Amino acid sequence: MSGEELHGLAPVVGRETRLVVLGSFPSVASLRAQQYYAHPRNHFWPLLSAIWGVDLVAMPYRARLAEVKRRGLGIWDVYARCRREGSLDSAIEDSVPNDLASLKRRAPKLEAVAHNGGESARAMGVTRALGVAVIRLPSTSPANASWSFERKLAAWRAAFAAHGLT
Repeated sequence: MSGEELHGLAPVVGRETRLVVLGSFPSVASLRAQQYYAHPRNHFWPLLSAIWGVDLVAMPYRARLAEVKRRGLGIWDVYARCRREGSLDSAIEDSVPNDLASLKRRAPKLEAVAHNGGESARAMGVTRALGVAVIRLPSTSPANASWSFERKLAAWRAAFAAHGLT
């Protein structure tokens, strides 16, 4: 993937969604697989597995998404499209945001938005306007090596517990 315009993934949001995790934009691995958090070293699926006591990593992707929706979690990204060389957030250029204002319509039971990392958190002004709780979580990206898995897990578990998703 190089300087061409990249398009993100469709939201995983349902009428029962209470918490939406917003990433920045899918990695190269995620775009190739057309799956959220497809990079094998990303901690997203292992964190959810640990929080819920279900081995999501071993499940087929569709089953993972069904479990996520069943538990009231949504997944989306801040950016709908952009140009980017590689997978680093710092390389994102010419970004076009997703319609985050539509989250309340898409998820009428929405209680909170959790930003997965710093680049996503740059959109906190938009998500605060939704009138729900807004949380900044440590990035699940393998590039966020300064946080151990256990430290990330504690932060993610607390956010999920606060909204009844544990």
